[in-house]
Amino acid sequence: MKRFILFFALISLSALLACEPVSTAAPDSISTSTTTATTAPDSTATFTPTATLQSLAAPLVLAPEAGSFPAPLNPLTGLPVQDPSLLKLPAILISISHFPATARPQAGLSFAAFVYEFSITEGATRHLAVFHGQFPAPEIALKGDCAVRTELFVRSEIIIGNRVWLDSNEDGRADAWEVGVGGVCVNLLDASTREMIQQTTTDSNGYYGFNVQAGEYIIEFVKPAGFNFSVTDVGDESADSDADSSTGRTRSTVRVEADSFVWDAGLVASAEKIAQANVAESLPDAQVGPVRSGRLVYADIAAFYQNSCLIYAFASEEVLEKLPKCSFVAHEVQGGGFMMELERLREVAEDHARKKSTQFYYVSNMFAEAPPAGGLPALHIDEYWAFLNQSGWDYDALSQSYLRLVDDSTKLNAGILHSEMDRLNGRALNFENIIVIFPDVDVVSSTNLDIHLEQGDGGKAILFRDGMKYDILWSTHSTAYEKQSGLRQPIQFLNLDATPAALRPGSTWVIILTPWSVAEERGTGIWYLRYLPPDGSA
Repeated sequence: MKRFILFFALISLSALLACEPVSTAAPDSISTSTTTATTAPDSTATFTPTATLQSLAAPLVLAPEAGSFPAPLNPLTGLPVQDPSLLKLPAILISISHFPATARPQAGLSFAAFVYEFSITEGATRHLAVFHGQFPAPEIALKGDCAVRTELFVRSEIIIGNRVWLDSNEDGRADAWEVGVGGVCVNLLDASTREMIQQTTTDSNGYYGFNVQAGEYIIEFVKPAGFNFSVTDVGDESADSDADSSTGRTRSTVRVEADSFVWDAGLVASAEKIAQANVAESLPDAQVGPVRSGRLVYADIAAFYQNSCLIYAFASEEVLEKLPKCSFVAHEVQGGGFMMELERLREVAEDHARKKSTQFYYVSNMFAEAPPAGGLPALHIDEYWAFLNQSGWDYDALSQSYLRLVDDSTKLNAGILHSEMDRLNGRALNFENIIVIFPDVDVVSSTNLDIHLEQGDGGKAILFRDGMKYDILWSTHSTAYEKQSGLRQPIQFLNLDATPAALRPGSTWVIILTPWSVAEERGTGIWYLRYLPPDGSA
Protein backbone atom coordinates (compact mmCIF):
# COMPACT_ATOMS: atom_id res chain seq x y z
CA MET A 1 0.00 0.00 0.00
CA LYS A 2 1.06 3.30 -0.89
CA ARG A 3 2.87 6.03 -0.58
CA PHE A 4 4.54 6.38 2.71
CA ILE A 5 7.11 9.09 2.60
CA LEU A 6 9.94 6.63 2.94
CA PHE A 7 11.63 7.28 -0.41
CA PHE A 8 12.70 10.75 0.65
CA ALA A 9 12.66 12.06 4.21
CA LEU A 10 13.07 15.26 5.95
CA ILE A 11 13.51 15.09 9.71
CA SER A 12 16.27 16.38 11.89
CA LEU A 13 18.79 13.75 12.98
CA SER A 14 19.42 15.48 16.26
CA ALA A 15 16.06 14.13 17.35
CA LEU A 16 14.42 11.14 18.93
CA LEU A 17 12.14 10.52 21.90
CA ALA A 18 9.43 8.29 23.20
CA CYS A 19 6.54 7.58 25.57
CA GLU A 20 3.74 5.03 25.87
CA PRO A 21 1.11 5.04 23.12
CA VAL A 22 -2.36 6.04 24.21
CA SER A 23 -5.84 5.39 22.92
CA THR A 24 -8.36 8.05 22.01
CA ALA A 25 -11.59 8.44 20.12
CA ALA A 26 -10.74 12.07 19.50
CA PRO A 27 -7.58 14.02 20.24
CA ASP A 28 -9.17 15.82 23.20
CA SER A 29 -10.00 12.55 24.91
CA ILE A 30 -6.76 10.83 25.90
CA SER A 31 -6.56 7.64 27.91
CA THR A 32 -3.62 5.34 28.58
CA SER A 33 -3.67 2.05 26.68
CA THR A 34 -2.18 -1.24 27.73
CA THR A 35 0.46 -2.32 25.27
CA THR A 36 1.19 -5.91 24.38
CA ALA A 37 3.75 -7.63 26.58
CA THR A 38 6.96 -8.50 24.77
CA THR A 39 10.07 -10.50 25.41
CA ALA A 40 12.42 -8.81 27.86
CA PRO A 41 15.71 -7.63 26.41
CA ASP A 42 18.69 -9.92 26.71
CA SER A 43 20.88 -8.32 29.36
CA THR A 44 23.91 -10.27 28.10
CA ALA A 45 23.76 -8.83 24.56
CA THR A 46 26.58 -6.46 23.80
CA PHE A 47 26.00 -3.00 22.41
CA THR A 48 28.57 -0.54 21.16
CA PRO A 49 27.37 3.05 20.88
CA THR A 50 28.41 4.75 17.66
CA ALA A 51 29.08 8.47 17.59
CA THR A 52 28.68 8.84 13.82
CA LEU A 53 25.20 8.43 12.37
CA GLN A 54 24.20 8.31 8.72
CA SER A 55 23.23 11.39 6.81
CA LEU A 56 19.63 12.27 5.98
CA ALA A 57 18.17 12.77 2.53
CA ALA A 58 17.37 16.37 1.68
CA PRO A 59 13.71 17.34 2.17
CA LEU A 60 11.68 16.57 -0.93
CA VAL A 61 10.24 19.50 -2.89
CA LEU A 62 8.56 18.97 -6.27
CA ALA A 63 7.33 22.06 -8.08
CA PRO A 64 4.49 21.88 -10.65
CA GLU A 65 6.74 22.62 -13.58
CA ALA A 66 7.57 20.79 -16.78
CA GLY A 67 10.20 18.12 -16.16
CA SER A 68 9.88 18.23 -12.38
CA PHE A 69 8.29 14.76 -12.03
CA PRO A 70 10.56 12.39 -13.98
CA ALA A 71 9.74 8.68 -13.80
CA PRO A 72 9.40 6.91 -11.47
CA LEU A 73 7.72 9.85 -9.67
CA ASN A 74 3.92 9.91 -9.77
CA PRO A 75 2.70 13.48 -10.48
CA LEU A 76 -0.47 12.80 -8.46
CA THR A 77 1.37 11.76 -5.27
CA GLY A 78 4.97 12.98 -5.56
CA LEU A 79 6.12 9.43 -4.72
CA PRO A 80 7.98 6.87 -6.83
CA VAL A 81 6.07 3.91 -8.25
CA GLN A 82 7.25 0.33 -8.49
CA ASP A 83 6.47 -0.01 -12.20
CA PRO A 84 7.18 3.27 -14.07
CA SER A 85 5.55 1.88 -17.23
CA LEU A 86 2.16 2.25 -15.53
CA LEU A 87 2.64 6.02 -15.52
CA LYS A 88 2.21 5.84 -19.31
CA LEU A 89 -1.40 4.69 -18.87
CA PRO A 90 -4.00 7.46 -18.41
CA ALA A 91 -5.74 7.63 -15.03
CA ILE A 92 -8.57 5.24 -14.20
CA LEU A 93 -11.55 6.83 -12.40
CA ILE A 94 -13.96 4.48 -10.60
CA SER A 95 -17.32 5.36 -9.02
CA ILE A 96 -17.32 3.65 -5.61
CA SER A 97 -20.35 3.31 -3.35
CA HIS A 98 -20.57 4.38 0.28
CA PHE A 99 -24.23 3.44 0.72
CA PRO A 100 -25.80 1.22 1.85
CA ALA A 101 -23.41 0.53 4.71
CA THR A 102 -22.97 -3.02 3.41
CA ALA A 103 -20.75 -1.45 0.73
CA ARG A 104 -18.13 -0.92 3.42
CA PRO A 105 -15.31 -1.56 3.74
CA GLN A 106 -14.73 -0.71 0.11
CA ALA A 107 -12.04 -2.48 -1.89
CA GLY A 108 -9.17 -0.52 -3.41
CA LEU A 109 -9.36 2.96 -1.84
CA SER A 110 -5.94 2.60 -0.21
CA PHE A 111 -4.38 2.35 -3.69
CA ALA A 112 -5.97 5.56 -5.00
CA ALA A 113 -3.87 8.67 -5.61
CA PHE A 114 -6.96 10.89 -5.19
CA VAL A 115 -10.45 10.22 -3.84
CA TYR A 116 -13.31 12.70 -4.33
CA GLU A 117 -16.17 12.50 -1.80
CA PHE A 118 -19.48 14.26 -2.52
CA SER A 119 -23.21 14.21 -1.80
CA ILE A 120 -25.62 12.23 -4.00
CA THR A 121 -28.60 13.71 -2.05
CA GLU A 122 -30.88 12.04 0.51
CA GLY A 123 -28.02 12.12 3.04
CA ALA A 124 -25.85 9.71 1.07
CA THR A 125 -22.35 10.21 -0.35
CA ARG A 126 -20.27 8.58 -3.05
CA HIS A 127 -16.57 8.38 -3.89
CA LEU A 128 -14.75 8.80 -7.18
CA ALA A 129 -11.35 7.10 -6.84
CA VAL A 130 -8.47 8.05 -9.15
CA PHE A 131 -5.85 5.36 -9.85
CA HIS A 132 -2.63 6.22 -11.66
CA GLY A 133 0.75 4.45 -11.62
CA GLN A 134 -0.54 1.54 -9.55
CA PHE A 135 -3.36 -0.99 -9.83
CA PRO A 136 -5.12 -2.27 -6.70
CA ALA A 137 -4.09 -5.76 -5.65
CA PRO A 138 -5.29 -8.22 -2.97
CA GLU A 139 -2.92 -9.04 -0.15
CA ILE A 140 -2.66 -11.32 2.83
CA ALA A 141 -0.96 -8.88 5.18
CA LEU A 142 1.88 -10.63 7.02
CA LYS A 143 1.93 -9.91 10.76
CA GLY A 144 4.28 -10.19 13.69
CA ASP A 145 3.84 -12.21 16.86
CA CYS A 146 2.13 -9.47 18.90
CA ALA A 147 -1.30 -7.88 18.61
CA VAL A 148 -1.64 -5.29 15.85
CA ARG A 149 -1.90 -1.87 17.51
CA THR A 150 -5.28 -0.29 16.83
CA GLU A 151 -5.14 2.60 19.30
CA LEU A 152 -4.40 6.03 17.92
CA PHE A 153 -0.96 7.28 18.91
CA VAL A 154 -1.25 10.69 20.59
CA ARG A 155 1.66 13.00 21.21
CA SER A 156 2.42 13.94 24.80
CA GLU A 157 6.17 14.62 24.60
CA ILE A 158 8.91 14.27 21.99
CA ILE A 159 8.24 11.42 19.54
CA ILE A 160 10.70 8.78 18.42
CA GLY A 161 9.77 6.02 16.02
CA ASN A 162 8.74 5.18 12.49
CA ARG A 163 8.01 1.89 10.74
CA VAL A 164 8.61 -1.82 10.33
CA TRP A 165 8.24 -2.79 6.70
CA LEU A 166 8.35 -5.87 4.47
CA ASP A 167 11.51 -5.53 2.38
CA SER A 168 10.15 -7.41 -0.61
CA ASN A 169 13.15 -6.71 -2.86
CA GLU A 170 15.61 -7.27 0.03
CA ASP A 171 17.64 -4.16 -0.75
CA GLY A 172 17.58 -2.66 2.73
CA ARG A 173 15.67 0.43 1.54
CA ALA A 174 12.05 1.21 2.44
CA ASP A 175 10.55 1.87 -0.97
CA ALA A 176 7.34 3.89 -1.20
CA TRP A 177 5.35 0.87 -2.46
CA GLU A 178 6.60 -1.61 0.15
CA VAL A 179 4.02 -2.41 2.80
CA GLY A 180 4.23 -2.28 6.58
CA VAL A 181 4.18 -5.24 8.96
CA GLY A 182 1.65 -4.97 11.78
CA GLY A 183 1.90 -6.66 15.15
CA VAL A 184 5.68 -6.41 15.57
CA CYS A 185 6.80 -5.87 19.17
CA VAL A 186 9.06 -2.84 19.69
CA ASN A 187 10.85 -2.08 22.97
CA LEU A 188 12.43 1.14 24.20
CA LEU A 189 15.52 0.60 26.37
CA ASP A 190 17.48 2.93 28.56
CA ALA A 191 20.86 3.42 26.84
CA SER A 192 22.81 3.19 30.12
CA THR A 193 21.08 0.36 31.98
CA ARG A 194 19.61 -1.54 28.99
CA GLU A 195 16.39 -1.80 31.01
CA MET A 196 13.08 -1.72 29.19
CA ILE A 197 11.31 1.61 29.63
CA GLN A 198 8.36 1.20 27.28
CA GLN A 199 6.97 -1.29 24.83
CA THR A 200 4.47 -1.11 22.00
CA THR A 201 3.52 -2.84 18.76
CA THR A 202 3.19 -1.71 15.15
CA ASP A 203 -0.19 -0.80 13.64
CA SER A 204 -1.66 -2.35 10.46
CA ASN A 205 0.58 -0.13 8.32
CA GLY A 206 3.72 -0.96 10.31
CA TYR A 207 4.05 2.27 12.32
CA TYR A 208 5.18 2.48 15.93
CA GLY A 209 6.27 5.29 18.23
CA PHE A 210 7.14 6.38 21.75
CA ASN A 211 6.66 9.64 23.66
CA VAL A 212 9.87 10.40 25.56
CA GLN A 213 11.87 13.09 27.26
CA ALA A 214 15.21 14.22 25.86
CA GLY A 215 17.88 11.61 26.51
CA GLU A 216 19.62 8.53 25.11
CA TYR A 217 17.84 5.32 24.20
CA ILE A 218 18.11 2.03 22.35
CA ILE A 219 15.25 0.76 20.20
CA GLU A 220 14.77 -2.99 20.06
CA PHE A 221 12.69 -4.66 17.35
CA VAL A 222 11.61 -8.16 18.38
CA LYS A 223 12.02 -10.35 15.29
CA PRO A 224 8.81 -12.30 14.60
CA ALA A 225 8.93 -15.99 13.79
CA GLY A 226 9.39 -16.66 10.09
CA PHE A 227 11.20 -13.39 9.38
CA ASN A 228 14.79 -12.22 9.14
CA PHE A 229 16.00 -8.65 9.44
CA SER A 230 16.96 -6.87 6.25
CA VAL A 231 20.50 -5.63 5.60
CA THR A 232 21.30 -2.68 7.88
CA ASP A 233 22.34 0.93 7.18
CA VAL A 234 22.04 1.03 3.39
CA GLY A 235 22.18 4.56 2.05
CA ASP A 236 20.97 7.54 4.06
CA GLU A 237 19.18 7.34 7.41
CA SER A 238 15.81 8.39 5.99
CA ALA A 239 14.70 5.03 4.60
CA ASP A 240 17.14 2.35 5.73
CA SER A 241 16.83 -0.49 8.23
CA ASP A 242 18.33 0.22 11.66
CA ALA A 243 17.82 -3.17 13.31
CA ASP A 244 20.99 -5.18 13.87
CA SER A 245 20.52 -8.61 12.30
CA SER A 246 21.54 -10.48 15.44
CA THR A 247 20.07 -8.38 18.27
CA GLY A 248 17.26 -6.47 16.58
CA ARG A 249 18.54 -3.33 18.28
CA THR A 250 19.66 -0.04 16.84
CA ARG A 251 23.41 -0.18 16.36
CA SER A 252 23.94 3.23 17.88
CA THR A 253 22.58 5.01 20.90
CA VAL A 254 19.60 7.09 19.90
CA ARG A 255 20.16 10.58 21.27
CA VAL A 256 16.94 12.58 21.26
CA GLU A 257 16.30 16.27 21.61
CA ALA A 258 13.44 16.68 19.10
CA ASP A 259 11.05 14.50 17.10
CA SER A 260 12.70 11.86 14.94
CA PHE A 261 10.91 9.48 12.57
CA VAL A 262 13.87 7.66 11.01
CA TRP A 263 14.19 4.48 13.08
CA ASP A 264 12.99 1.62 10.92
CA ALA A 265 13.32 -2.13 10.62
CA GLY A 266 13.13 -4.04 7.37
CA LEU A 267 11.87 -7.63 7.51
CA VAL A 268 12.31 -10.39 4.94
CA ALA A 269 9.69 -13.13 5.11
CA SER A 270 10.69 -16.76 4.66
CA ALA A 271 8.91 -18.95 2.14
CA GLU A 272 7.50 -20.93 5.04
CA LYS A 273 6.04 -17.79 6.63
CA ILE A 274 4.32 -16.83 3.40
CA ALA A 275 3.00 -20.36 2.93
CA GLN A 276 1.66 -20.45 6.50
CA ALA A 277 -0.12 -17.13 5.97
CA ASN A 278 -1.70 -18.45 2.77
CA VAL A 279 -2.97 -21.49 4.63
CA ALA A 280 -4.22 -19.52 7.64
CA GLU A 281 -6.04 -16.83 5.67
CA SER A 282 -7.81 -16.68 2.34
CA LEU A 283 -6.62 -14.12 -0.18
CA PRO A 284 -9.24 -11.36 -0.47
CA ASP A 285 -11.27 -11.38 -3.65
CA ALA A 286 -9.36 -9.68 -6.48
CA GLN A 287 -12.03 -7.02 -6.97
CA VAL A 288 -12.46 -3.27 -6.67
CA GLY A 289 -15.64 -1.49 -5.62
CA PRO A 290 -18.53 -1.69 -5.02
CA VAL A 291 -19.04 0.24 -8.29
CA ARG A 292 -22.16 2.40 -8.55
CA SER A 293 -23.83 4.75 -11.03
CA GLY A 294 -22.32 7.85 -12.58
CA ARG A 295 -22.97 11.45 -11.50
CA LEU A 296 -22.74 14.73 -13.41
CA VAL A 297 -19.61 15.87 -11.57
CA TYR A 298 -17.74 12.90 -13.07
CA ALA A 299 -17.73 14.65 -16.45
CA ASP A 300 -15.82 17.61 -15.00
CA ILE A 301 -13.32 15.49 -13.07
CA ALA A 302 -12.72 13.11 -15.98
CA ALA A 303 -12.07 16.13 -18.22
CA PHE A 304 -9.22 17.46 -16.11
CA TYR A 305 -7.62 14.01 -15.97
CA GLN A 306 -6.94 14.15 -19.72
CA ASN A 307 -7.94 10.97 -21.64
CA SER A 308 -8.82 9.17 -18.41
CA CYS A 309 -10.99 6.06 -18.32
CA LEU A 310 -14.18 6.59 -16.30
CA ILE A 311 -15.83 3.42 -14.95
CA TYR A 312 -19.31 3.45 -13.41
CA ALA A 313 -22.47 1.37 -13.16
CA PHE A 314 -24.63 3.05 -15.77
CA ALA A 315 -26.49 6.31 -14.89
CA SER A 316 -29.81 8.08 -15.25
CA GLU A 317 -30.67 9.22 -18.79
CA GLU A 318 -29.93 12.92 -18.24
CA VAL A 319 -26.57 12.07 -16.65
CA LEU A 320 -25.52 9.31 -19.03
CA GLU A 321 -25.58 11.54 -22.10
CA LYS A 322 -23.00 13.87 -20.54
CA LEU A 323 -20.51 11.30 -19.21
CA PRO A 324 -17.51 9.79 -21.03
CA LYS A 325 -18.12 6.14 -21.88
CA CYS A 326 -14.98 4.12 -21.18
CA SER A 327 -16.53 1.14 -19.41
CA PHE A 328 -19.84 0.23 -17.73
CA VAL A 329 -20.41 -2.44 -15.13
CA ALA A 330 -23.67 -4.18 -14.23
CA HIS A 331 -25.93 -2.07 -12.02
CA GLU A 332 -26.58 -4.32 -9.02
CA VAL A 333 -27.58 -3.13 -5.56
CA GLN A 334 -26.55 -6.16 -3.50
CA GLY A 335 -23.76 -5.18 -1.14
CA GLY A 336 -23.83 -1.60 -2.34
CA GLY A 337 -23.04 -2.29 -5.98
CA PHE A 338 -21.09 -4.39 -8.44
CA MET A 339 -17.58 -5.60 -7.65
CA MET A 340 -15.27 -5.29 -10.65
CA GLU A 341 -12.64 -7.96 -11.16
CA LEU A 342 -9.11 -6.55 -11.02
CA GLU A 343 -8.11 -8.55 -14.08
CA ARG A 344 -10.97 -6.91 -15.98
CA LEU A 345 -9.96 -3.49 -14.65
CA ARG A 346 -6.47 -3.88 -16.04
CA GLU A 347 -7.80 -5.11 -19.39
CA VAL A 348 -10.10 -2.08 -19.64
CA ALA A 349 -7.26 0.32 -18.77
CA GLU A 350 -4.87 -1.16 -21.32
CA ASP A 351 -7.52 -1.40 -24.01
CA HIS A 352 -8.53 2.22 -23.39
CA ALA A 353 -4.90 3.32 -23.71
CA ARG A 354 -4.62 1.55 -27.07
CA LYS A 355 -7.81 3.08 -28.45
CA LYS A 356 -7.49 6.54 -26.94
CA SER A 357 -4.66 9.00 -27.26
CA THR A 358 -2.22 8.50 -24.40
CA GLN A 359 -1.34 12.16 -24.43
CA PHE A 360 -1.82 13.57 -20.96
CA TYR A 361 0.05 15.73 -18.48
CA TYR A 362 -0.94 15.30 -14.85
CA VAL A 363 1.65 17.61 -13.30
CA SER A 364 -0.38 20.34 -11.60
CA ASN A 365 0.45 20.51 -7.89
CA MET A 366 3.45 21.04 -5.64
CA PHE A 367 4.59 18.43 -3.13
CA ALA A 368 6.88 19.20 -0.20
CA GLU A 369 7.73 17.18 2.88
CA ALA A 370 8.27 20.25 5.06
CA PRO A 371 4.89 21.65 6.16
CA PRO A 372 4.06 25.25 5.25
CA ALA A 373 4.46 28.02 7.79
CA GLY A 374 1.44 29.20 9.75
CA GLY A 375 -1.77 27.27 9.92
CA LEU A 376 -3.80 26.07 12.89
CA PRO A 377 -3.70 22.72 14.71
CA ALA A 378 -5.93 20.06 13.14
CA LEU A 379 -5.80 16.75 14.98
CA HIS A 380 -9.35 15.59 14.30
CA ILE A 381 -11.89 16.32 11.55
CA ASP A 382 -15.60 15.47 11.78
CA GLU A 383 -17.70 15.14 8.62
CA TYR A 384 -21.47 15.45 9.13
CA TRP A 385 -23.41 14.70 5.95
CA ALA A 386 -26.57 13.45 7.65
CA PHE A 387 -27.56 11.81 10.92
CA LEU A 388 -26.95 8.38 9.40
CA ASN A 389 -23.87 9.45 7.45
CA GLN A 390 -21.06 10.68 9.67
CA SER A 391 -17.35 10.15 9.21
CA GLY A 392 -14.07 11.75 10.18
CA TRP A 393 -10.30 11.75 10.35
CA ASP A 394 -7.74 11.40 13.14
CA TYR A 395 -4.24 12.75 12.65
CA ASP A 396 -1.61 10.08 13.20
CA ALA A 397 1.70 11.69 14.12
CA LEU A 398 3.64 8.50 13.34
CA SER A 399 2.59 8.07 9.70
CA GLN A 400 2.12 11.86 9.40
CA SER A 401 -1.22 11.22 7.75
CA TYR A 402 -4.93 11.20 8.57
CA LEU A 403 -6.68 7.94 9.42
CA ARG A 404 -10.20 7.62 8.01
CA LEU A 405 -13.10 6.97 10.39
CA VAL A 406 -16.69 5.97 9.57
CA ASP A 407 -19.85 5.06 11.45
CA ASP A 408 -22.10 2.11 10.62
CA SER A 409 -25.07 4.26 9.52
CA THR A 410 -27.53 2.85 12.09
CA LYS A 411 -29.74 4.86 14.42
CA LEU A 412 -28.27 3.13 17.45
CA ASN A 413 -24.64 3.92 16.56
CA ALA A 414 -24.96 7.09 14.49
CA GLY A 415 -21.84 9.22 14.84
CA ILE A 416 -19.86 6.53 16.67
CA LEU A 417 -16.77 6.37 14.49
CA HIS A 418 -14.37 3.52 13.94
CA SER A 419 -11.32 2.99 11.75
CA GLU A 420 -12.03 2.25 8.09
CA MET A 421 -10.10 -0.54 6.38
CA ASP A 422 -9.49 -1.53 2.78
CA ARG A 423 -11.23 -4.79 1.94
CA LEU A 424 -8.33 -5.79 -0.33
CA ASN A 425 -5.67 -5.88 2.38
CA GLY A 426 -7.23 -5.26 5.79
CA ARG A 427 -5.10 -2.15 6.35
CA ALA A 428 -6.33 1.10 7.86
CA LEU A 429 -7.07 3.84 5.31
CA ASN A 430 -4.74 6.80 5.69
CA PHE A 431 -4.32 9.87 3.50
CA GLU A 432 -1.58 12.48 3.74
CA ASN A 433 -3.76 15.36 2.51
CA ILE A 434 -7.40 16.12 3.26
CA ILE A 435 -8.74 18.99 1.12
CA VAL A 436 -12.18 20.60 1.42
CA ILE A 437 -13.59 22.60 -1.50
CA PHE A 438 -16.77 24.68 -1.74
CA PRO A 439 -17.86 24.82 -5.43
CA ASP A 440 -21.16 26.15 -6.76
CA VAL A 441 -23.96 23.58 -7.07
CA ASP A 442 -27.13 23.59 -9.20
CA VAL A 443 -30.15 21.36 -8.62
CA VAL A 444 -31.12 19.46 -11.77
CA SER A 445 -33.72 17.41 -9.91
CA SER A 446 -34.32 16.55 -6.26
CA THR A 447 -31.86 13.65 -6.53
CA ASN A 448 -29.50 15.00 -9.17
CA LEU A 449 -26.96 17.76 -8.49
CA ASP A 450 -24.65 19.55 -10.88
CA ILE A 451 -21.44 20.31 -8.95
CA HIS A 452 -19.41 22.83 -10.93
CA LEU A 453 -15.78 21.84 -11.43
CA GLU A 454 -15.68 22.85 -15.11
CA GLN A 455 -12.64 24.48 -16.66
CA GLY A 456 -12.38 28.08 -15.46
CA ASP A 457 -13.92 27.50 -12.02
CA GLY A 458 -12.30 28.03 -8.63
CA GLY A 459 -12.86 29.17 -5.09
CA LYS A 460 -11.93 28.77 -1.45
CA ALA A 461 -10.59 25.55 0.00
CA ILE A 462 -9.04 24.12 3.14
CA LEU A 463 -5.93 21.95 3.29
CA PHE A 464 -5.29 19.62 6.22
CA ARG A 465 -1.78 18.14 6.35
CA ASP A 466 0.79 17.33 9.06
CA GLY A 467 -1.82 17.92 11.75
CA MET A 468 -2.40 21.52 10.60
CA LYS A 469 -5.16 23.44 8.79
CA TYR A 470 -4.43 25.95 6.02
CA ASP A 471 -6.75 28.22 4.05
CA ILE A 472 -6.05 27.77 0.33
CA LEU A 473 -7.78 28.00 -3.07
CA TRP A 474 -8.80 25.44 -5.68
CA SER A 475 -8.66 26.19 -9.38
CA THR A 476 -9.48 24.69 -12.77
CA HIS A 477 -8.49 27.87 -14.62
CA SER A 478 -6.35 27.26 -17.69
CA THR A 479 -2.64 27.32 -17.01
CA ALA A 480 -0.03 28.55 -19.45
CA TYR A 481 0.79 24.93 -20.24
CA GLU A 482 -2.84 24.11 -20.99
CA LYS A 483 -3.16 27.10 -23.31
CA GLN A 484 0.04 26.19 -25.14
CA SER A 485 -0.47 22.41 -25.37
CA GLY A 486 -4.23 22.02 -25.47
CA LEU A 487 -3.96 19.35 -22.73
CA ARG A 488 -5.93 19.69 -19.51
CA GLN A 489 -4.25 19.43 -16.13
CA PRO A 490 -5.82 18.14 -12.90
CA ILE A 491 -7.40 20.50 -10.40
CA GLN A 492 -4.83 22.84 -8.82
CA PHE A 493 -4.46 23.86 -5.20
CA LEU A 494 -3.02 27.30 -4.54
CA ASN A 495 -2.07 29.51 -1.64
CA LEU A 496 -4.12 32.66 -1.10
CA ASP A 497 -1.49 34.61 -3.07
CA ALA A 498 -2.01 32.22 -6.03
CA THR A 499 1.35 30.46 -5.62
CA PRO A 500 1.25 26.64 -5.54
CA ALA A 501 0.11 25.19 -2.21
CA ALA A 502 2.44 22.50 -0.90
CA LEU A 503 0.77 19.11 -0.54
CA ARG A 504 2.47 16.42 1.48
CA PRO A 505 3.85 13.59 -0.71
CA GLY A 506 1.23 10.86 -0.67
CA SER A 507 -2.47 10.46 -1.36
CA THR A 508 -5.18 13.12 -1.24
CA TRP A 509 -8.85 12.94 -0.21
CA VAL A 510 -11.02 15.79 -1.55
CA ILE A 511 -14.28 16.56 0.30
CA ILE A 512 -16.74 18.47 -1.92
CA LEU A 513 -19.20 20.66 0.03
CA THR A 514 -21.45 23.57 -0.96
CA PRO A 515 -20.48 27.26 -0.65
CA TRP A 516 -22.71 27.65 2.41
CA SER A 517 -21.63 24.48 4.22
CA VAL A 518 -20.10 24.75 7.70
CA ALA A 519 -16.37 24.48 8.36
CA GLU A 520 -15.43 25.58 11.86
CA GLU A 521 -13.10 24.83 14.74
CA ARG A 522 -14.76 23.31 17.80
CA GLY A 523 -12.00 23.16 20.34
CA THR A 524 -8.28 23.36 19.75
CA GLY A 525 -7.36 21.14 16.82
CA ILE A 526 -10.93 19.81 16.41
CA TRP A 527 -12.59 20.73 13.09
CA TYR A 528 -16.22 20.26 12.17
CA LEU A 529 -17.51 20.03 8.60
CA ARG A 530 -21.26 19.98 8.00
CA TYR A 531 -22.74 19.55 4.56
CA LEU A 532 -25.68 21.86 3.88
CA PRO A 533 -27.60 20.85 0.73
CA PRO A 534 -28.93 23.30 -1.86
CA ASP A 535 -32.62 24.19 -1.82
CA GLY A 536 -34.67 21.77 -3.84
CA SER A 537 -32.45 18.72 -3.30
CA ALA A 538 -33.64 15.67 -1.42
